[in-house]
Amino acid sequence: MLVELRRLGASGLVVSAVGLGCNNLGRPGTATESLAGTRAVVDAALESGVTFFDVADVYGAPRGRSEELLGQALSGRREYAVIATKFGMDMQGANGPDFGARASRRYIRRAVESSLRRLGTDWIDLYQLHRPDPHTPLQETFAVLDDLVTEGKIRYVGHCNLAGWQIADAAWSAETSEVTAPISAQNHYSLLEREAEREVIPACLRFGLGLVPYFPLANGLLTGKYHRDAAPPPGSRLAGRERLLADAPWDRIEQLRMFAAERGLTMLDVAIAWLARQPAVGTVIAGATTPEQVRANAAASHWSPTEDDLADIDEICPPGRR
Repeated sequence: MLVELRRLGASGLVVSAVGLGCNNLGRPGTATESLAGTRAVVDAALESGVTFFDVADVYGAPRGRSEELLGQALSGRREYAVIATKFGMDMQGANGPDFGARASRRYIRRAVESSLRRLGTDWIDLYQLHRPDPHTPLQETFAVLDDLVTEGKIRYVGHCNLAGWQIADAAWSAETSEVTAPISAQNHYSLLEREAEREVIPACLRFGLGLVPYFPLANGLLTGKYHRDAAPPPGSRLAGRERLLADAPWDRIEQLRMFAAERGLTMLDVAIAWLARQPAVGTVIAGATTPEQVRANAAASHWSPTEDDLADIDEICPPGRR
């Protein structure tokens, strides 16, 4: 069974309900550090029906490496993928001097050309402001992005890490300036971090944006591989991160583990399928370094929680709670 396809927000962009987070591509010490490892993960994604690939110009070592590897892995089949990338973080000179104005007309022009070159493509499906730039007016940012849409270099516009009021401000700025409006918002959201439900999701629903949750597995705490008072598996994401493990909400995690087991599911199934069912959510981006992880993430979206299931989950992880 392939991953469900759906519209992103109120736009015409069709994406898979589960996407591949590409921040591990080119990351030292991972299987996807190499092109062969990246290609294996991308192959598994496409075979599972995953069409949405979320990357950023700062991902990888050196910065930009994730885009390069993704572009090479998709060579010859670009039309089967929806590529989302980001701009606006410190590229440490890889895009030339930015003077700290990374949402400016000058910088965006340079950043998009660099991403297109690294990705080996003529267009970017979704181009996202990675974080707010307090020193550049939104009108300037959206004006140049609108130009890039007109030129065919990007197809849609999105943003990341904006608060609810900023999402409303961005939508209003685009509307009043009569330029291409954002169609997506990428924010932190998971069963263990539901703060987005207070203002971000209502803003997305009001302005027709599709929410793209990041950290859907809470740094791995929702994969089921970690246990209270037990050392993390060697080489795992949280190995050596004792503080994060010590501060984890273990009561909720263990209740979720029991909830999943009672239904013959994994915690991964519950975490991803629950997110995919939430209002405004367009696609759930989960990172992976092996084909097996990609297939598990894709398969997780096939569970359809009932209203009773959702109510039980709310009891374990109350709405709007950190």
